[in-house]
Amino acid sequence: MPAPAPPAPAPPAPAALGAVPPQSRRAAVRRALGRRAPGDRAPAAGADLTVVVLAPTDPMTRGQLRRMADLAREEGHRVRWEEARGGASAPFQTIGGLAGVLRRADRIVMGDPFSRYVQLLLTITRAKDLVVVDDGTATMEFVAQLARGERLVRWHRKGGRPGARDLLFAPVSSSARRRLTPNARRRVEVFSSMPVSEIPDGVTVTANGFAWTRARFGPPTVTAGADMVGTSLVETGVVDGERYLEAVRALAKAHGATRYFAHRREHPDKLRRLAAETGLEIVRPELPLELIARRGPVGRTILSFPSTVVHTLPLALAGTGVRVAVCDIDPAWLTDTASPRAQGFLSGVTGTARDVHRLTAVSLA
Repeated sequence: MPAPAPPAPAPPAPAALGAVPPQSRRAAVRRALGRRAPGDRAPAAGADLTVVVLAPTDPMTRGQLRRMADLAREEGHRVRWEEARGGASAPFQTIGGLAGVLRRADRIVMGDPFSRYVQLLLTITRAKDLVVVDDGTATMEFVAQLARGERLVRWHRKGGRPGARDLLFAPVSSSARRRLTPNARRRVEVFSSMPVSEIPDGVTVTANGFAWTRARFGPPTVTAGADMVGTSLVETGVVDGERYLEAVRALAKAHGATRYFAHRREHPDKLRRLAAETGLEIVRPELPLELIARRGPVGRTILSFPSTVVHTLPLALAGTGVRVAVCDIDPAWLTDTASPRAQGFLSGVTGTARDVHRLTAVSLA
């Protein structure tokens, strides 16, 4: 969600830029605005924010963003919805419409530093305060790449040869990386619940403890059963679809799971097949899973493969008695085209998670 704020007399208004992941958006708004959940820092006097959503084309993601935009409006924030991908002329209209406020904003809050759209918009801003707000696994890779001075590449694509579009966009990506490198005139902060290492010199890392989520929703009703969380590893080409189906079936049977909370990027055909062959009830959440789980009802055990939720759900559900259990990805499940780093990265996602129960490997007969 890109979002520059109009100029304010004093102090300068912050702005949110980029497609902030839905589960992070409320924390992003609260942090950028200075509005507090218990334990948060005191707000800056006169702080203000405009949230700009660069609307994606995926229906499920759009739906979640619509609901999160409604929540932001309920809190009194301005939301600017941009159909940034709505046709050949849409990017030009979006960039032209945002250029002025991006140049005036003194603080930019962005969600996805790997997004080409966000990187392009970063070349416009002169903000002295840049904040990356992301509770996704990509945060771990972003900080490490920034520390090593590498080009910004999503972890599941790393290792492959750059395509024609990558080469064409390389100057913009390099410019964005330089702008995300702190110096005497520019401050860079990362706000995330994800563990990060190799922190670049000068970058401030602030932990998202999901205090606002716990205060705003729940506590949930906890049922005796188990729920399963879906992943888009098949859609990103990392895990073989047949192997994934077999693993879900085995996990559901072993732990008595009855519901499957689909990732917003999971393909409908895949979900229909999962429902038919596993008997699981497929749930397409209208809000990020952290908020859905806090509202409840939720199973006493939540099963997951390596993903963001093994880090975020223990924080969101702290004190509820819900156990988050993670099943590692067997190397045999990876596709031939998966990045050489995929297995190590996914193992690192699991290995660095706190307050989760690690399951033994799933046996696929």
